[in-house]
Amino acid sequence: MNTVNMLRLVALAAIWGGSFLFMRIAAPVLGPAVLIEYRVLFAALFLAGVAWFMRLRGKGAPLELRQHWKHYLILGFFNSALPFLLFAFAARTLSASVLSVLNATAPMWGALVGVVWARQSLGGRAALGLLLGTAGVALLVGFDHVSERPGAFVAIGAALVAAFSYSIASQYAKSAKAVAPFANAHGSMWAATLCTIPALAFFPPPGEPTVGIMAAVLALGVVCSGIAYILYFKLIEEVGTTSALTVTFLNPMFGILWGALFLHEVIGWHTLVGSAIVLAGTALVTGFRPSFLRTPGAVQSK
Repeated sequence: MNTVNMLRLVALAAIWGGSFLFMRIAAPVLGPAVLIEYRVLFAALFLAGVAWFMRLRGKGAPLELRQHWKHYLILGFFNSALPFLLFAFAARTLSASVLSVLNATAPMWGALVGVVWARQSLGGRAALGLLLGTAGVALLVGFDHVSERPGAFVAIGAALVAAFSYSIASQYAKSAKAVAPFANAHGSMWAATLCTIPALAFFPPPGEPTVGIMAAVLALGVVCSGIAYILYFKLIEEVGTTSALTVTFLNPMFGILWGALFLHEVIGWHTLVGSAIVLAGTALVTGFRPSFLRTPGAVQSK
């Protein structure tokens, strides 16, 4: 994790932390399906424009749909369409700060998926991290006032399943045939656009969008999906799946910050303590350790 990749990681965390703010703004008006269809379509169109510009400069990777269409569908469904829809569904009820912390459980789910999928062993530190993460989530949602809203626990379950879906996508990306990071981002957004269409019949928009709502949707599509996934797949290529997934370690800090600044969400003691416990669990599961705590001169494997 060199300086450039660390900057990518922080930028990605700030962008994805903002996605919960934008979903919280737009989901109650547009509904989850319309919101996410706009999000992935705008992302796909943005990435298509980037691809066209790159081809003009003699760069860029072709999608090679005939060869990789199944790969894009799997990635688009588990890494975009399904988790986006579930988080947008939950955003009608839960605060941006709670959503961002629930999203941080993805590496914990990733450890369990790794045990089943890749036959990886679950060490004592990882097991302790899973217990801490569970306790942190219970503390966060148990004392937060949003848990008293109608349908809150269904929304919490939806957000946790969304985080689980991210871990499936990351494990799949680790074992799938190598595809260029930009092609992964571009192809998966078009696939997610197709995968989201059936949901439109089940979640009609409850209200009419305003200019501000559409601005939030545009930010979700172009910045939080298009630009963010270019950064994300580049991180997977550079530092590996596990290290890239630690972006969720930083997401809650920005999710809580943006929610407090722009939505005036209350940051209670349970928010801070629950988030800290979840992040401590995430650190144990992923083996995250800040560079200043490492032994000087130690050689780090990539």
